[in-house]
Amino acid sequence: MGIIYPADGSQFSPEQAWQGRATLTFRRRGDRTVPQAQTQAPLRVQRPFYPEGPTVCQSVLLHTAGGMVGGDRLNYDLQLESGARALVTTAAAAKIYSDHPQPAQVEGKMRVASGACLEWLPQAAIVFEGAQYHQAWRVELAAQAHWLGWDILRLGRTARGERFCQGEVRSRFEVWHDGELVWVDPQQLVGSDALWHSPHGLKQCPVVGTLAWIGDQADGELVEAIRATWETWPNPQGEIGVTRLQRGLLCRYRGRSISEVQRWFIQAWRLLRPQYSQDLITLPRVWQL
Repeated sequence: MGIIYPADGSQFSPEQAWQGRATLTFRRRGDRTVPQAQTQAPLRVQRPFYPEGPTVCQSVLLHTAGGMVGGDRLNYDLQLESGARALVTTAAAAKIYSDHPQPAQVEGKMRVASGACLEWLPQAAIVFEGAQYHQAWRVELAAQAHWLGWDILRLGRTARGERFCQGEVRSRFEVWHDGELVWVDPQQLVGSDALWHSPHGLKQCPVVGTLAWIGDQADGELVEAIRATWETWPNPQGEIGVTRLQRGLLCRYRGRSISEVQRWFIQAWRLLRPQYSQDLITLPRVWQL
């Protein structure tokens, strides 16, 4: 049994920690994708939504504790059977509190069968200055499967004057396609003045984001189209990059605004969706943009 943490992240109990788990399986039943979920507190799954019709199931994960501290561990296991299509997001931004010697950990596995597609689009994680946050994800795709996912981090509560000069973030994503490792993205950010100020580090930008699509080759026109959405952006505050992967495409963002990176990622998503689906995207109702 864990505890619910106060909004300011104070008065943690090191003797108690959440060991949450969420297992979601999506199956195709006729023209409908049907979810089956098993959860362990503090994770829960809201009822499914079908704003795009019965084919695409939108599922929302809810973290009832309000945030994570050191010692907390969340485990996710998502599986899509053949022909299933799902969009999985979170109900709110994750908060990673500080003042604890142990890291808060997230581990996840996503398995997508042939003809299936998973869009993993969680809301941002806010890592308080001094916090330790470790996440590791493994995605296993069949030969005719697709995965699109993003990861957005705010490092420090800049509205309160925080900079990420203390703390640590470790992140690893690896994607396997038809039994072959096609993309691996290990990152380690150790908070310091050098990291915060360096042009090769954060460059005083508290928000970083990664979007990746894996499933097929991306042509140069698609890369240029996604770049063009940024070049015509009104008053951009950040920096971006778009590159082709072995079997997909990668977008990067470094800037100061969660709203800005979310909106740009959504534009990229709109251009990428036709690569694996004929349906126009419908934004989850829990997003407030």
